[in-house]
Amino acid sequence: MSGTAARCEGHGCGTRQADGRSPGRPAGGYRLCAACHRRLTAGIRTLPELYRDCERVLGGAAAKGLRERTSGGPLPGAPFNPAAAETRAAILGVLGSWSGLVAQERGLVPPERSITALAVFLLRHADWLAAHPAVADATREVDRLVGRARRVAHPEQVRRIALGGCVEPGCGGRLSAVVTTGGATAAPSTVQCDAQPRHTWAGHQWTQLRRRMARPAEAADVRTTVDAVRTAADAVRAQAPADDTAVAERWLTAADISRLWGTPVGTVYRLASEQRWRRRHGSGRTYYSEADAHACFSRRAERSR
Repeated sequence: MSGTAARCEGHGCGTRQADGRSPGRPAGGYRLCAACHRRLTAGIRTLPELYRDCERVLGGAAAKGLRERTSGGPLPGAPFNPAAAETRAAILGVLGSWSGLVAQERGLVPPERSITALAVFLLRHADWLAAHPAVADATREVDRLVGRARRVAHPEQVRRIALGGCVEPGCGGRLSAVVTTGGATAAPSTVQCDAQPRHTWAGHQWTQLRRRMARPAEAADVRTTVDAVRTAADAVRAQAPADDTAVAERWLTAADISRLWGTPVGTVYRLASEQRWRRRHGSGRTYYSEADAHACFSRRAERSR
């Protein structure tokens, strides 16, 4: 096993190169940059939870309690979900194979073949794996398996939309919009960084990202990101005229505001009327000032603390 590589060999940086961007630089004897190292450990840590989510949908149920209520127990002949069964087997197989490699080459007793034990074992030896010549394959398998498991376990509840690089200074992670659907009880959408869990923004904070940027070029990039999320999630219909400033006013429908703040549409209409939010009309629809809605819900959040 050799030392530090000239450039990061992680799957995330491989994707960056394919997009024409420079990969990260590994350090500390690893073959991964810090972002890809965190991404690998985050993926390993996530797989046991996704394994359990796939178990919940084996018989056609929705994951994490997002199932429709029925009476009289399960229906006879409930559908079996072969994709969920295959994904669970793949998770166990991938974690088992990499744990076996670690145990063999380090002269260790391999862990028991349970999803939790395998994940804990790999996390304990993640630094060693990050310096192994085969780590590129490990990151690729874990990344693809996490994506596959999410699609199987949450086919209608969660959509992940790639946005681009993280806006936090010095962070090499990638941002994704996690758009949650599934009815009135669905959780609000978020933007998440795959390298640093602390870099997370709630749906109603998406448009505030552009206001944080110091340079106009960065602000424009974030504004483009916000617009891309809204378009993909069908979460906003901007009606304001074109504006090249970073803080141009935006206009949202009541349904948009409901999704972004996780609030019933009826409550949105009530607050808009009570607090006289600015509004405009177009194409037979009413649009409300994003700034007014943000100020209103920020005050409500402060009072609830």
